Amino acid sequence: RATMKSLRFICAEAFVLNAELARSSLSSVAHNLFPLLFKASYLLEQGEVIHDLVENWPLVDFNMGKLLGSSVDCQEDLSHRTCSVCLENCLLGLRDYVLNHPSPWVKSLRVVDLTGMKDVEVQLCKCKKTMGRWARTQLLSQLCLELLVDLQGTQCNPGTCELSIDVLIDLFVTERSYELVVQALLKKCYCPLKICCVAFRADNLALQKFFYIIKLLEPSVLRRLEVVHNVRLEMEHLEILFNSVHFPLLMSLTLPARTFNVRRFTATDELLLASIGEKMGEMMWLTELNVSFSVLTGRLQNLLSPLKTPLKMLDVSNCSLNHADMAYLANSFHANHLEALDLSGHNIPELYPSVFFKLLSHCSSVLVSLTLEDCNIQDTHINMLILGLSHCQKLQELKFLGNPLSSHALKQLFTFLCELPMLKNVEFPVPRDCYPVGVTYPTDDASLCRFDHQKYESVAKELNLILFQANREDVKASTPFFGSYDAAVQETNNELGACLIKSFKETLEKFTTSLHKMT
Repeated sequence: RATMKSLRFICAEAFVLNAELARSSLSSVAHNLFPLLFKASYLLEQGEVIHDLVENWPLVDFNMGKLLGSSVDCQEDLSHRTCSVCLENCLLGLRDYVLNHPSPWVKSLRVVDLTGMKDVEVQLCKCKKTMGRWARTQLLSQLCLELLVDLQGTQCNPGTCELSIDVLIDLFVTERSYELVVQALLKKCYCPLKICCVAFRADNLALQKFFYIIKLLEPSVLRRLEVVHNVRLEMEHLEILFNSVHFPLLMSLTLPARTFNVRRFTATDELLLASIGEKMGEMMWLTELNVSFSVLTGRLQNLLSPLKTPLKMLDVSNCSLNHADMAYLANSFHANHLEALDLSGHNIPELYPSVFFKLLSHCSSVLVSLTLEDCNIQDTHINMLILGLSHCQKLQELKFLGNPLSSHALKQLFTFLCELPMLKNVEFPVPRDCYPVGVTYPTDDASLCRFDHQKYESVAKELNLILFQANREDVKASTPFFGSYDAAVQETNNELGACLIKSFKETLEKFTTSLHKMT
């Protein structure tokens, strides 16, 4: 899709296309043109020019999100292009900025912000090779350590040794990258490039290692904390974390499955939950909370009521919420501020239809994203769903995979969805009439793909035709059979897969040992 470009930007593209000329002419380029040339080089994947631009960066700050975002000169937003060629050359240029010989410019760079990059499924760059969050973490850590070696091995002038540049980044650490990142953080005080972690994601990491690295990160500046999948963080560990580490600026918290499990609640657990709620209440900026796949039956109020700031994002999918939980949420001060809500895995029509629609009406003026996967929404509920959604005029994303809806009901719903002016993304289920008679919901993995693919394709075309005829080609409608795209999981799936196999093997070994003892 063609985007508007100014004459200035077109000239910048022409300039950087001749990489040899551009690199040799940088000393004659006005400082205020560097951002323009950087974006043009990034768009055209001119890696060597990107390297030299960063190596000789004349400005105080270098903000990737702003540099690549939509601008007057080029409307196209490139921040979702995590192009490996461009990003590698950018980081290598940053290292060489510290090491290079005295340049015509005084080294004024003080802040590098790499947090504006967005990892997406479809990459438009020509090389088609991405550098995700995990790889960016790995490369920056490696370059910081190499930089220390280079500085020790060369005659370092006083200016280079005194240089201090804060590098803001979203770190993603797993078992495989743990040692490298820890070494880089431990030696941070000696390195001119200071890793400043704004957001941290931990996966496939032993608890002891998680607790160690979290204290190295300067948690006082941490804005987002994601602890997911293979980190066995339970309630007692969470309380220890909150009691030993303070997160005054934390805005978003994601906890692994089964952090909370009220099915085995004791009096001690009640005290733990109260303590955790109290500590979360001290996080004055916390507006996003993900506690999916915990068991919170009857305890949602205990967890959320201490919060002093209303939540804008809440994911309580598969948390076994009861009527009291939903009633609390619908009547809480959070309801009027929720921009993103995930209630997947709850039988909404049967358990609490009225309080759900009350909640929907309260958040309708601000709601941007709604996820209702595996919620037993059937054809008989479509009219009520349409009525509830009709007030959600700011809704951009609707996900309702795994619901037993017929193709007729989906067509009815899509006809209505065309009327939502801000809608951009819809994830819809395989129609029930595409599955064999007698299929049960939620569908298990074995049954998930056993449907009439030809009939599904026909229905999908009809649904997209409804969007086309309503002039809503801006809406993307799809059925991700195995769940929504997760860039972090996609990037580390080999390591996570190996971890799952190892865990399965250990379980089998324990089971076999138990059998031998019995015999």
